[in-house]
Amino acid sequence: MSAFARREWGPLYATLRTALITKRWRAVPMTLGAFCLTALFQLVQNQSWGIGLVHDIGFVEAEDPLWVALLRTPLSLFVPALDLPVWGALAQVLLVFGIAEICLGRWRTLVIAYVSTLAGTTYARIGIALGPDGLFGLPASDAQIVDTGPSAAVVGLAVVVCWRFRAWFTVALLIVSMVVEVLVKNNLAGKEHLAAIAAVLVVCALSTLLRRRRRQRLRTGSRSGAPPIRS
Repeated sequence: MSAFARREWGPLYATLRTALITKRWRAVPMTLGAFCLTALFQLVQNQSWGIGLVHDIGFVEAEDPLWVALLRTPLSLFVPALDLPVWGALAQVLLVFGIAEICLGRWRTLVIAYVSTLAGTTYARIGIALGPDGLFGLPASDAQIVDTGPSAAVVGLAVVVCWRFRAWFTVALLIVSMVVEVLVKNNLAGKEHLAAIAAVLVVCALSTLLRRRRRQRLRTGSRSGAPPIRS
């Protein structure tokens, strides 16, 4: 069991431990900012004067015009879902965003988080267009569901981090748990999580393919005596 744990999570643990020991909280400035922003949105949207403001800048619904949804999507990551406890969103941001920021870097973390959330939002529109009778369809009533929170981004980031450190068992377990979630509770959020996973798996596959092609070009240039290709 210990050998499995070292193989599965050893490199990830070593990376996190080194960063937190050497930099401490300075290792995750973006995560701390996201944590504070999420807490701020929760505070504001619970005020009678603030719910309208948060709605206008961070609430996303499938019935919204596409350009409105695209403008609101970046901030929607940090607006806690109204029907879930805020501590869950804060814990997800602090833990998963923090791990991703250390392992992937600040900008890659933000890009993956946005891609995951955008994939879920896009799927909602496609699913509603397919209708409830389709395999991937959704009922028309889901168009009015307020679609906010970091959960899709968290799932996407978790998959990419595990892919980065070759934690294959953890990736498989995460995907299976999301599938089970949809089977047990067939709702919009669960299907958006699967859409986020599909999107980041495509990103990971493309990244791996590009990296292999780059290595092949470098090896080919080395054998031919040409100067190495600089990236």
